[in-house]
Amino acid sequence: MYSLHKISVSVIFIFLFSSASGSDPYFPAAGAVETGMGWSCVMKPGFWSSFHNQSLLPFNPSAAAGINYHNRFGISELATKTAAIVVPLENAGLGLIYSHFGYRDLARHSAGLACGLRLSEKISGGIQADFFAEKTAGEYRERRSLSFEAGLHIRLSEQASLGIHVFNPVPETLRHDRLPSSLRVGAGLILSSELKVSAETEMSTEGGPDIRAGFEYDPVRNMSLRGGFSSTGNCFCFGVGYELKPVQIDLGFSTHDRLGISTAVSLIFSFR
Repeated sequence: MYSLHKISVSVIFIFLFSSASGSDPYFPAAGAVETGMGWSCVMKPGFWSSFHNQSLLPFNPSAAAGINYHNRFGISELATKTAAIVVPLENAGLGLIYSHFGYRDLARHSAGLACGLRLSEKISGGIQADFFAEKTAGEYRERRSLSFEAGLHIRLSEQASLGIHVFNPVPETLRHDRLPSSLRVGAGLILSSELKVSAETEMSTEGGPDIRAGFEYDPVRNMSLRGGFSSTGNCFCFGVGYELKPVQIDLGFSTHDRLGISTAVSLIFSFR
């Protein structure tokens, strides 16, 4: 028999499917950097590009490995643990990711292999193959799904860029699984060498549109302060990061108007 705690976890899990950018386990949090900026990152190059736009992979300056832990609302059963490896190539980049959400009675695993390529001086594209495995209490085998996602990055000028990303772009009539589909479109602007701002919107078959905005400010060398907002759940976000080469550590926090505070911590090691 389920304990009251397990019943509460299951209720919150169901609620997440109808809300929460950065909370839906099909769309695992990209990293603490992105959490701190309200997940407004579809145009922002970074280590966790395989989670939000594979076309950004060619911008990684060096091979790196990283882990991220995202604790939702202080409940360990709703945590997501992610790991990634990126490898830059000439005019291209590769990414390998793994993510685990949930606990023994309600869990989802996902893995992906991504490739990004510079198509021209101002345009890059990327694609990723995904594998999902889900198991709930009482089931004797996992439900498994295959899908793909793709992204595009366009440099409009030295200061402005545009990002586009689609997940599981398969017509509903051809689907044989429960995977949602989503479309993200966003723009970023470099206001100065210390300040960057971004805004995006996401439309998903799991819910209404989500409007996001964020900023990143570097007050001193190797340190970043971040803030953001997501309209789903009236979610305010903030975070901080520090790089002590070859290690970078980032913290991100997000609030939800009904469920409380979530925290994320990322650790990245660069092979320079």
